[in-house]
Amino acid sequence: MGEAGGGGGGEGLKKRRGCGCSCTKNDFLPEESFQSWSNYINALKETPTRFFEHVTSRSLEQTELNEVKAMSHHEMKKTINWWDLMWFGIGAVIGAGIFVLTGLEARDQAGPAVVLSYVISGVSALLSVFCYTEFAVEIPVAGGSFAYLRVELGDFVAFIGAGNILLEYVIGNAAVARSWTSYFATLCNHQPNDFRINVGHLNEDYRHLDPIAVVVIAIVCVLVILSTKGSSRFNYIASIIHVLIIVFIIIAGLTKAKAKNYSDFAPYGVRGIFHASAVLFFAYIGFDAVSTMAEETKNPGRDIPIGLVGSMLFTTAAYCLMAITLCLMQDYKDIDVDAPFSVAFQQVGMGWAKYVVALGALKGMTTVLLVSAVGQARYLTHIARTHMMPPWLAQVNERTRTPVNATIVMMVASAIVGFFTSLDILSNLLSISTLFIFMMVALGLIVRRYYVSGLTTGANRNKLVVCILVILGSSIAIATYWGLSQHGWVGYVISLPIWFVATLAINILVPQAREPKIWGVPLMPWLPSLSILLNIFLMGSIDKDSFI
Repeated sequence: MGEAGGGGGGEGLKKRRGCGCSCTKNDFLPEESFQSWSNYINALKETPTRFFEHVTSRSLEQTELNEVKAMSHHEMKKTINWWDLMWFGIGAVIGAGIFVLTGLEARDQAGPAVVLSYVISGVSALLSVFCYTEFAVEIPVAGGSFAYLRVELGDFVAFIGAGNILLEYVIGNAAVARSWTSYFATLCNHQPNDFRINVGHLNEDYRHLDPIAVVVIAIVCVLVILSTKGSSRFNYIASIIHVLIIVFIIIAGLTKAKAKNYSDFAPYGVRGIFHASAVLFFAYIGFDAVSTMAEETKNPGRDIPIGLVGSMLFTTAAYCLMAITLCLMQDYKDIDVDAPFSVAFQQVGMGWAKYVVALGALKGMTTVLLVSAVGQARYLTHIARTHMMPPWLAQVNERTRTPVNATIVMMVASAIVGFFTSLDILSNLLSISTLFIFMMVALGLIVRRYYVSGLTTGANRNKLVVCILVILGSSIAIATYWGLSQHGWVGYVISLPIWFVATLAINILVPQAREPKIWGVPLMPWLPSLSILLNIFLMGSIDKDSFI
């Protein structure tokens, strides 16, 4: 693999002068290819060569940290510490997933064993957190996983990743905004769809138009544009209140627990548990948005590990306790899929508590939208810095020092999707996109540790490539066998040892070419390899219709 200082469009990485609010042709089409028709035709003729260059070349860390960052004209303020990051992590993750999807998956897929689904998803998410943390500490830029993939796997893979990242955030914000409307309706003693406009001639999944979701997204957009530090303060105040409400739900709910509701613990078997864990991974997404704040973090080497890992451990524990509480309060077959906790309290004679639950859900979803808005804008900003998107989107406002253009564009896209599309479709699409990105980041970390251009020998590089291909192939085989075979076991007996041997081969046969400077993932290459396996397996557990 070759390495290139630019990667994102050659001449496009030259630093431009001027204010951060310009809107000229060069802000949208800056490349020489677009300056005249003859240039454009010549560029088309060079397409095969350019494509090969982008597939085989990688960006450099210093390019991402200096030249690419300079494309925004103004630097973002370094105002974030570990306390902010931890509450950003909690605020980013605890939202629609726990308050909505828990009921849906408990009733239809896992029963009370939904707690095990949360454990499986949590382990997979924690492995991804480790991978993201090392990258964020080593490459503290706003691009998050896009920048990591660009440095380690090249422009082409980063381009594919960019599409999935943007899809993940647009869908995620749309899903949370629609859930916000459902719980707001509950708080006002209405049914979830009462505040939506029903257009009968549209498809069932798209006929409930949601203007409230659009308004909520717009308000969050304004707050994020004004100040990152102000958003942080609002987030951790709201998140503290949210955590207190979660504690109330657990304690009050367990006072109404009935052990008989746990008598049929896993009614849908192991397959149901894993299917639910794949969908419930939606409940853990958001921490990757925290990694995009590395560029605004005062001390990335200390603050990011504490903030990311600490928030994920807290979130996993909270999810498991809330899942146990819900299924002890109410028989899984009677759980309401739209507002499970509110209805559960109503059924056990604590109708007043549904208002506390609805308020907690609204606060949680608001902070999720807030942190997602911060993260998605920074992703788009860095993507635009490389000219994979118009550089106009990379501009950082001189007064607010926030990426105003990117924030507005992403929130408008989320508002359009949220206006039309139902939650069940959105959550499955989101899980697929997110799992794919997390798998690619884990793969990138293995490459980062074991391959350095000019240092790693050709023989070691070839061994690494073969082992990675075997890890991917065996992981896909396990996921495919799980999807196609209802009761078989032969495929696992073959594929799992192959995955193990390939990972062991990297550990024994390929020397590490790079040691982390400040903070590193332990147990290399086992943790990222296991992350690859779990993410691919969870993707294989999602129903096939979601991939179509």
